[in-house]
Amino acid sequence: MNEPETLLEMLGGRQKEARTLAVVGLSDDPGKASYVVSAYMQAQGYKILPVNPVIEEVLGEKSYRSLAELPVKPDVVNVFRRASYLPKVVEEMLSLGLKNLWAQMGIMNPEAAAKAEAGGIRVVMDRCIMVEHRRLLG
Repeated sequence: MNEPETLLEMLGGRQKEARTLAVVGLSDDPGKASYVVSAYMQAQGYKILPVNPVIEEVLGEKSYRSLAELPVKPDVVNVFRRASYLPKVVEEMLSLGLKNLWAQMGIMNPEAAAKAEAGGIRVVMDRCIMVEHRRLLG
């Protein structure tokens, strides 16, 4: 978990190719971290797929109720929900065959991480994807 090569690969590698990020818990409030981080990643060429059942749209993108409703498989599932929600995210990712989980700064759940990794999911936890993008690719 959190190996430098994993961080770089999840961010799209050195090619800086556009990637698809499903953002679980993305808020439509511009003052929230999920909005700021996702707007930054979108500006860097990443396709943002909001996953939030209580909003219809954010950052010009339709919001989906769950990962299962997404029209495409995201390259990375970026989570802005409490750590207690991670087991549910991992279960959904396992059932959909999704391979990369990124839990934002302050979000850690060792049990969910172990289950994800045992199921073949690469895991980053307690790291900000925007900070790591700037550090590794900026």
